[in-house]
Amino acid sequence: MALAEALLERIEKLNPKLNCFNLVDGKGALAAARASEARWKKGAPEGLLDGVPVSIKDLLLTKGWPTLRGSKTVDPKGPWNDDAPCVARLREHHAVFLGKTTTPEFGWKGVTDSALTGITRNPWDPSKTPGGSSGGGAAAVASGMGPLTVGTDGGGSIRIPCAFTGLFGLKPSFGRVPAWPLSPFGTVAHVGPMARSVADAALMLDVLSLPDARDWHALPFDARDYRIGLEDGVRGLRIAYSPDLGYAKVDKEIAALVKQAAAAFETLGAHVEQADPGFEDAGPLFSAHWFPGAAYVVGNIPEAKRKLVDPGLLEVAREGAKYGVREIQDAALARGALGVQMAQFHQKYDLLLTPALPLAAFEAGMEMADVMKQRRWTDWTPFSYPFNLTQQPACSVPCGLTKAGLPAGLQIVGPKYADALVLRAARAYESTRAFGMPSL
Repeated sequence: MALAEALLERIEKLNPKLNCFNLVDGKGALAAARASEARWKKGAPEGLLDGVPVSIKDLLLTKGWPTLRGSKTVDPKGPWNDDAPCVARLREHHAVFLGKTTTPEFGWKGVTDSALTGITRNPWDPSKTPGGSSGGGAAAVASGMGPLTVGTDGGGSIRIPCAFTGLFGLKPSFGRVPAWPLSPFGTVAHVGPMARSVADAALMLDVLSLPDARDWHALPFDARDYRIGLEDGVRGLRIAYSPDLGYAKVDKEIAALVKQAAAAFETLGAHVEQADPGFEDAGPLFSAHWFPGAAYVVGNIPEAKRKLVDPGLLEVAREGAKYGVREIQDAALARGALGVQMAQFHQKYDLLLTPALPLAAFEAGMEMADVMKQRRWTDWTPFSYPFNLTQQPACSVPCGLTKAGLPAGLQIVGPKYADALVLRAARAYESTRAFGMPSL
């Protein structure tokens, strides 16, 4: 009860500055905390997260709360009668719901701002973006407005904000965490945990990965505890370190921090070898999946309401509408080939290390870090979306601060379905360094 009260006070203090929450249910959170406290006093807690505060990204259906998806086109009246699978599992395990966190409109870009909710800011430097599209949840957890949040990741939307805000975030293997309804951006979109530690995320994954019959794409349920084996280390693992995937441009300061992180795995007993996966720039291939998804989103909005839509989303939708059936089918086949190539790569290497992002957080309210060199958010996120295409598990773990005091992230990518291995490697690295919180 005291924790919920303290967090609500912190939200009241910091949310006006950072704009992480677009809905806060203080009354509901206190009632849930009070009920949890009563169970604990009786020595009979129920579920793995009984009484643990959590926030929900405003793309995920939450019964009784509007899910506006960062858009003025969604009617807040609802009805709102359903929980998404991940929300339902958290509720069943008696997590305390604090509120809904901000997202760009329909989660379309790698930063977090919208006409509906305004600009969300980075707690390490409020003039900077926390990234996106799960930027509201990341900024909330990084600033101490709750220990856990649920994010979605269709092209980096968990890993991008975790890298920019100094958190751990996991994009699980596709289908590991059931989703319903499926993202309009299709089978590149994942749901996963974001937390201040790997252990907290592993515990959260135990709950989020429980089965739900509404997800036709879900993996067969694996009744494992992701906390077991978390401390087994990386000794003897074969790890590839790719500083740039063979084609990406990386800020020198970020590159140095990631190189140091890769060297730490050698100290931990792994066999680390610099090696690129060998695929070409995946940006055009990702665009062939993402942009038609944007066209589908906008196409479902009544014409009269489209003037309310983010102009950037409208631009991407127009580009997406240009893709024909042949081009989309070619992209699907190329995606399959990329997945096979990475599966073969992992015959030699257990894990792949890369930067999570090639740069530190930039100005809030901007889609691009450099409007002269970049056209869309995908131009500065080359390390994240390839592994949405391949549906592999991938995480971002903090690996240091720039001279300006902004976090950098190390990405750890595992073979498809090797979520436990990615968590284990992240925990091994996390054990080598302490990482603090921003002072606010």
